[in-house]
Amino acid sequence: MTPQALALLHAQAFTSPRPWTETEFADVLGGPGAFLLTEGEGFAVGRAIAGEAELLTLAVPQAARRQGVGRRLLARFEAKAAERGAATAYLEVAADNTAALALYAKAGWYEAGRRAGYYARQGAPSVDALVLTKALGPA
Repeated sequence: MTPQALALLHAQAFTSPRPWTETEFADVLGGPGAFLLTEGEGFAVGRAIAGEAELLTLAVPQAARRQGVGRRLLARFEAKAAERGAATAYLEVAADNTAALALYAKAGWYEAGRRAGYYARQGAPSVDALVLTKALGPA
């Protein structure tokens, strides 16, 4: 998928926080340790550097949700990050994103921190970001 296609799909999946731009996707994917996983119209962008991984975004358009796409992309992210030497993974998610929180909890992710008021919302109060983590290697 091109950065332009990623930006279009991201805009279908997210309104808040704001969707990423084509330039932002190009910059992230051109950076060290970055990788892209796709399935249908869903995708995940992550990076793995120095034994740690970060899930930067996971996007599944509304029409493709509740079909296991997000679950499979998350599992593939974890596998790819571990393959690249990451022992631990992190992500940030809006505290009010109940669907994503359920997905991550079911996959064994847990809260490691909170960034108060991290996600600005136009015409609404800001929302906290939850920092979630998961060990990828053997315990």
